[in-house]
Amino acid sequence: MNQGFCPLCYSFRIEFLVSKNVYKHKRDFIFCLNCELIFVPTRFHLSEQQQIDRYMQHNNNPDDKKYRKFLSKIIEPLMDNIAPGSKGLDYGSGPGPTLSLMLEELGYSVKIFDKYFSPDKLVLLSDYDFITCTETAEHFVNPRNEFDKFYKILKDDGILAIMTSMFDSKNNFENWYYNRDPTHVSFYTRNTMIWIANIYYYEIIFYSSSIVLFKKKININ
Repeated sequence: MNQGFCPLCYSFRIEFLVSKNVYKHKRDFIFCLNCELIFVPTRFHLSEQQQIDRYMQHNNNPDDKKYRKFLSKIIEPLMDNIAPGSKGLDYGSGPGPTLSLMLEELGYSVKIFDKYFSPDKLVLLSDYDFITCTETAEHFVNPRNEFDKFYKILKDDGILAIMTSMFDSKNNFENWYYNRDPTHVSFYTRNTMIWIANIYYYEIIFYSSSIVLFKKKININ
């Protein structure tokens, strides 16, 4: 994937937005005029080992109260939209799976997947009542492929819960804290999320500037 087209909507209607140094890594940021995704071309991405080293610096400890409090922001909206005992997948669980444990403590059955830390692709062959994706969508190199994957394994009437900081305007992007992490390569606005909802015929609910829930409509065909 290069900067010739958007990795989410595949539109060629893209434009250069800004170039920045991020932790000594120079990066270009490209804005899609169609779906409003901002993305970093792959030639500026960190190597897999550099990404893993960066992730290991995160304090993703299931015993950390602050981390649990941070993740709890997505649990209440999720619980409002799923049945007790539902079966879910935490996609992008990281080096210290925590959200899955929190949900299991509440009576849900949760499997985990992470490209680097829990890469068992067999879990992607099942279908789920809900999928959580917290602080992961910003790492997607090919977001369209990821969202296609979610749609295939999400049951009808199921919930896809995304937590990722959304930016208000491309004019505010350069000084936004979220693009300072060199592992963050895809950035979304509310309009990007609405575009995603329209493509997959999801119902969409915004809970905050970082939490959005998609509900898969029942297929009546």
